[in-house]
Amino acid sequence: MSFYALIPAAGSGSRMGGAIEKQYLDLNSLPMIAHAMMVLAREPRIARIFVVLSPTDKRWNNYAWQGWEERIEVLRCGGATRAETVLNGLDAISRVCAADDWVLVHDAARPCLPDEMLAKLLDEAAADPVGGLLAVPVADTLKRAAAEPASGTRAEATVPRAGLWQAQTPQMFRHGTLVQALRAAGSDMTDEASAIEQLGLQPRLVESDSRNLKVTYPQDLELAGLILRKLHE
Repeated sequence: MSFYALIPAAGSGSRMGGAIEKQYLDLNSLPMIAHAMMVLAREPRIARIFVVLSPTDKRWNNYAWQGWEERIEVLRCGGATRAETVLNGLDAISRVCAADDWVLVHDAARPCLPDEMLAKLLDEAAADPVGGLLAVPVADTLKRAAAEPASGTRAEATVPRAGLWQAQTPQMFRHGTLVQALRAAGSDMTDEASAIEQLGLQPRLVESDSRNLKVTYPQDLELAGLILRKLHE
């Protein structure tokens, strides 16, 4: 049984509103995806890291990526959606990855994953028959917006937060099970755990914290920079 990591990085990150794909935005003097790769590369149990790019990606070769050459393999088979990109990547790595091997799917836009959180996921999910994902219990009060508000966006109801968790990555499942789940679920799945759940399985929730944020909006990039400096003090 081996562990492999897969980073889907074929998207444009349109909500950032910039001309550069989100994964290549500068973060503390490195492209953001480099931080996501580095934490995976520091974990000795991960045998190889696969980065799934768009076939038309023109930026990857602009960087040296020195120090990671032996741990990383680029796959230019990204799809139109995250689910397609992950499934295409899983199909491509089936030549080296057995059905029972573990695959950790990690967002390129989560650059602040603490080493200890990654180790915790590997420890707990590898002991679980289904696998699991990093997640954080929801702490804030949740509001559901009215479907057709008369003016502006208005709260229709408060959603009970008991038992609710915010999903993060990595999400770690066996290669064969994840391929089966994504093929059955279709291309609109926003995370791998959702597809696993549709098979009737219950992934383990491994508690993480807010440092493992996803960079979605411009203000998130500044916060990520602060978190990374603190992690590496």
